Formats: sequence, structure tokens, C-alpha cells
Amino acid sequence: MDALDRLLTALAPNFEALIDEILATKIDSPRNANLRRHIALRWLSELLADDERAKLYGLPASCRVREQTKILMPEKIICGEHVWIGENAFIDASGGLEIGDHTTIGVGVYVWTHTSILSNLLGKNEPGGKHVIQRPTRIGSRCYIVGHTVLNPGITIGDGAVVLPSSCVTADVKAGSIVAGAPARPIGQANDAFLAKLQAELQTQRSKQI
Repeated sequence: MDALDRLLTALAPNFEALIDEILATKIDSPRNANLRRHIALRWLSELLADDERAKLYGLPASCRVREQTKILMPEKIICGEHVWIGENAFIDASGGLEIGDHTTIGVGVYVWTHTSILSNLLGKNEPGGKHVIQRPTRIGSRCYIVGHTVLNPGITIGDGAVVLPSSCVTADVKAGSIVAGAPARPIGQANDAFLAKLQAELQTQRSKQI
């Protein structure tokens, strides 16, 4: 008997009881039915390849979405071609989200398009979102956003910008800018010289592989 067999044998006598315990907490409502559908969809999508998962979320055929990523209201995303979204990202599109062509949203990146701060400050943190403020967020083309980074609602990331790991972006990032930190601040430019340096590094790497 291997480890899996032993585990299943240990669970089997109590499995029905566990199911009954879970079902006893079930609250039937339109809200919960809708939430359960999305939870089941996300759970089952773990069996898909990254391009298939992107298709499930309605993204272009050239896009890829890795495992454990959650996209809130994907119908509100305007997404370009060849977008890659890494594992464990959280993409909130409820307030409107644009993502340009050839952009990477790295592992564990959080992208926000709404805030519920008013609900908390007013003491009205209740279901229904009556005090939620929506702020559309735009991420340009050819952007490289590295995890684990947070993009706050309502910001714009310009084309060709680079956001380095563990940054918290609270304001707009200019096109071609390299930012880092919390809050994120400019530390460089993704200009022709920067690109040439990366291309030279890649060429050296390839020459060593021959």
C-alpha cells in the first residue's frame, strides 16, 4: 500500500461525514450560486494549458494565463495580443482594464481597478459593493511587470515600461521608464542603450551554447 492508498483509506470512513459537514453550511442565494460557478470554473481551469486558460477568459488566442491566476470580471478587459500572465496573479478588471500587446504580468502580480476603502471608513463593509469606487487601469504595450508587485487602481503604465520585483505602483509610470520600490520611483530608462545591453548579453549567452 503506497502513500496515496493509505491517505484514501484514512479518509474513506469519514468522507461522507465531511461532505455532510460542508453541505450543512450551504446558503442558497443568487449571489452564492454565481460565486460557486466562478469558483468551480477557476478550479476546473487548473486542468487547462496556459493558452486554453486564456481562451476560457476570453483573451486573444496568442495570450497565455498560467495556473492559480484569478481574473475578476474578465469581460471588462480590453486585452492585446501576446500577453503573458504568470502564476498566482490577481487581475481585477471590475473597474475597467486595458492591457497592451506583448506585455508580461509576472508571477504574483496584483492589478487593481477598484477600491473599497470608503466602505471600511464609513463602517459599511457589506455585500453589494454600494460604496466601491471604480478606477480604470491601463497597462501599455511591451511592458514588463515583475512579481510580486501591486498596481493600484486608476494608474497608467506607459508603453515599454519596466516595473521591478516587489514594487507598489501608486502613480502613473511614464513610457520607457524603469521603476522600483514601495511606492515605486523611477530608477532608469528602458531606452536604446538598455536594450542594446540586453541584446549583447543574449548574444554572449547564445555563443556559449554553440
